[in-house]
Amino acid sequence: MSGIMEYNGAAIIAMAGKGCVAIASDKRYGIRNQTMGCSMQKVFQMNDSTLVGMTGLATDQQTLEQKFRFRSNMYRLREERDMNPKAFANMVSSLLYEQRFGPYFCEPVVAGLCDGDKPFLSGMDLLGAQVVTDDFMVAGDCTEALYGLCESLYRPDLEPDELFEVLAQCLLSGVDRDCLAGWGGVVHVLTPQGLTTRHLKGRMD
Repeated sequence: MSGIMEYNGAAIIAMAGKGCVAIASDKRYGIRNQTMGCSMQKVFQMNDSTLVGMTGLATDQQTLEQKFRFRSNMYRLREERDMNPKAFANMVSSLLYEQRFGPYFCEPVVAGLCDGDKPFLSGMDLLGAQVVTDDFMVAGDCTEALYGLCESLYRPDLEPDELFEVLAQCLLSGVDRDCLAGWGGVVHVLTPQGLTTRHLKGRMD
């Protein structure tokens, strides 16, 4: 184990499709190399068009989820509309940078649909430095394996069902190469019609 970011273990993948976006996470909750549970939620829906997945220290994930939800709700009350994914990602980046001298040990991945059902993917480090991409984004303990699988299997303009299949295979194969992530997975596919959530059975050894 190399540091505090791998203390609890996590794997997140987000992918863009044709008028849709998907984000997947593993379910393992561990303390170092000991597995404590296999039903941990790591992806949260902030509004109808925005999802955020978090890797890193579990306690910081829970704290940040509450802060994100509070700021998102305050924005909705003040502006009388939901935050779009780009605005949400900028808010997350700003919140993380505010704490740069004592940062949260968490690397969020934001996925959502902007105006015109255009997919938006953004990832950032624990200081809030953003990377925006138009194909896929990974975070967690086994990023090398996840990147390799995504680069091999990803194709542009995937339909929602195809996107789910590609994302599920990338996640299940990627976490098999890492002892700190896995124990099942969950895939969320966001389309203009709504959110579809499917749970995956993975290796439990």
